[in-house]
Amino acid sequence: MQKEKFYTTNDLSLATLISLYIPIEHIDRNDSSRVVFVFERSKELDRLVEAYFRKELQVEPQTYFQQLRLIKSRLHQED
Repeated sequence: MQKEKFYTTNDLSLATLISLYIPIEHIDRNDSSRVVFVFERSKELDRLVEAYFRKELQVEPQTYFQQLRLIKSRLHQED
């Protein structure tokens, strides 16, 4: 069984965390009510997601919120 090449999420907080380490490949806007963030799947990404849901990560708060602002800005620019 071949793993998916991409990982997708519509969770803004998870997308923000992932994007601190792995670039966003694409933002899918096919559904007008929400966006989907697309990342290239890797072992590093799978570990990040697992650690996120297990609450095992620590991120410097200012860095996280700066990244969140950047993503929100990108969303508004592409409207």
